[in-house]
Amino acid sequence: MTRTWWKKGVVYQIYPRSFMDSNGDGVGDLAGIAGKADYIASLGVDIVWLNPVYRSPNKDNGYDISDYEGIMEEFGTMADLDRLVAALHERGIRVIMDLVVNHSSDQHPWFLESRSSKASPKRDWYIWKPARAGGPPNNWKACFTGSAWELDPGSGEYYLHLFDPSQPDFNWENPELRKAVYAMMRRWFERGIDGFRMDVATLFSKDPSYRDLTPAEGMFSSTAPYVYGPRLHEFIREMRREALDGFDAMTVGEAPGSTVENALELVGEGRGELDMLFQFELMGIDHVNGDKWRQRPIEVPEMKSIVERWQLGLAGRAWNSNYLMNHDQPRSVSRFGDAALYRNESAKALLLLNLSLGGTPYIYQGEELGMANVAFDSISDYRDVDTLNYHKEALAAGVPEAEAMRSIHYMSRDNARTPMQWSAGRNAGFTEGLPWIGVNPDCAKVNAEAEEADGASVLHFTRAMTAFRRKHPSLVYGSFELLAREDTRLFAFLRVGEGESLLVEINMSSETIRSEAPSRAATTLISSLGPALPVGTPAPGTLAPWEARVSALS
Repeated sequence: MTRTWWKKGVVYQIYPRSFMDSNGDGVGDLAGIAGKADYIASLGVDIVWLNPVYRSPNKDNGYDISDYEGIMEEFGTMADLDRLVAALHERGIRVIMDLVVNHSSDQHPWFLESRSSKASPKRDWYIWKPARAGGPPNNWKACFTGSAWELDPGSGEYYLHLFDPSQPDFNWENPELRKAVYAMMRRWFERGIDGFRMDVATLFSKDPSYRDLTPAEGMFSSTAPYVYGPRLHEFIREMRREALDGFDAMTVGEAPGSTVENALELVGEGRGELDMLFQFELMGIDHVNGDKWRQRPIEVPEMKSIVERWQLGLAGRAWNSNYLMNHDQPRSVSRFGDAALYRNESAKALLLLNLSLGGTPYIYQGEELGMANVAFDSISDYRDVDTLNYHKEALAAGVPEAEAMRSIHYMSRDNARTPMQWSAGRNAGFTEGLPWIGVNPDCAKVNAEAEEADGASVLHFTRAMTAFRRKHPSLVYGSFELLAREDTRLFAFLRVGEGESLLVEINMSSETIRSEAPSRAATTLISSLGPALPVGTPAPGTLAPWEARVSALS
C-alpha cells in the first residue's frame, strides 16, 4: 500500500462553535481557533478537521448550509479562515473541512429556486415526489424523527429530507448539480485546504424505485434503499476525477451502513474513490436494536471483536480511521471509560488504545483533557435538534421524564458540544459573554490550564503518546493480532512490522489484572502511569486499574 501524510498523521477535530470565542458573543469562532494554534501544535497532531464553518441558519449547527462559499457570520469572515489556515500551515498542520453535500439548507438559493416552481431549472436538483394515497411517497423516516418527506403546499409535492425538514436532500442523479458541487470543491482546494471529511457520503445515491423500508431494515441498514445506492461508486469516482485529482488531498467519508465488505468497495486501495471512512459498528455497541436512546452495557470482548474485524478486514487492502468520539457521540471517557472513579486513568488508556491501532487516529477537542459528559438538569439547557426531538417524542410516548433525561445524559450529542475547558475561570475561559450552551461544571478541576501544570495529566500524556506513535512506525503500518480474546477486562494486541514487535495492553477495568508481558519477555516503552516504569524496565506481571502501556518484545 502507498504511504502518505494522512496515513501517518494524527487528526484533531475542532467544533468551532465550542472551541474558543474571541469576541465575547458566546460563540466560538475562527479567530479564537487561530489564537490557540500553538496549543493545537503542542498536541503533536498533523491535521485539523474543522466542523462546518459555512453560512447556515443553524437548524443543525452548521450541517444545514445556505452558502458553501461563505462563512457563518458568527464564526467570522473568509479572511479569518484564510488566516487560520495559514497559521496552521505555518506550524506544519494540514486542514480539512467538512463537505456536506447529501443535502443543503432549505434556505440555500438552489433550494429556494427548486421549490419556486415545478418548471424551475433547478427543480430536479432536489428530490421531489407526488403523494402516495394522500400521504408521503414512502415509509422512510428521518434521522431526527418523523417522516423523511415534507409536503410543500405550493406545489403539492413532497421533498426528501433524511435529516431535519430544513435539510432537503440533493438529487445526485442530476449532472448539473454534481458539476456545481465539484466546482465548489475545486475552489476550496485552490484556496489552500488539504481535504474534506464528507458528511453521510454513503447516502448520495438513492434506489430509483424509492421502495419502502422493510420491517427488518433500520434507518441506516446496509440494505436500506438510500445506503450504498446503485450509483454511489460511479458518483464518487466522478468526484475523484473532477474535483480531487490534481490536488494532494485527503478524503474521509462518514459512512452509515458500512460493513467491512462494502467498505472495501468504497475505500479499497486503488479503487479511485475515498481514502478512508468512518464506520459506526463500534459506535452502536451500546444501542438496543439500533436505537441509541435505549442503551445496554458495553462488553469488552464485543468491543475487541469489532476492532479486530475492521483491523484485519481492511489490512493490506484499505485504510482504517479510528475514533472513540466526535461531535455526534458522547464523551469517550464517560462511555468507554470510568469518568466517576478513574477519569484520568481511563482517559489516558483510551487515548493509548486509539493511537495504537492501525489506521489514522482522530482526537476530538477536549478528549486530550479527559473532558466528560455533562448532565444538565433541564431539557431547556440542551441545544441539539436530535436531543430535543427525542425528548418530545419520548414524553409523548409515555416515557417518564427521569428515564428520558438519563438517556440524554448518556447519549446526547451536546455532551461533546459543551465549551472547551481552558481554565477554571469564568465560563471555563471559553468566552467573556454568555456561552451558546452551558459549560460543564467540572471545568473547575478539568481544564487545560490545570493540566499544563500537572506533569501526570491527560494533556501531557496525549503529547507523549502522539510523539511515541511518530517514533514507532509499527503502530502505523504494522500488522494486528488480538490477544486474550475472551478476557472481559484486558484489551491486548500485537503490532508487528517495521523492524519491531510491540505489545499493547489496556486494562479496561477498575481492578488489578494479569499482564501478558512476562510470558512474552516484554519491556515497557510507555505507560499511562508515567515515570513509574522507566523505559527499558521489565514489565511487571500486573496492570493497575485502567493502566495502559506499550512494551517491546525481545
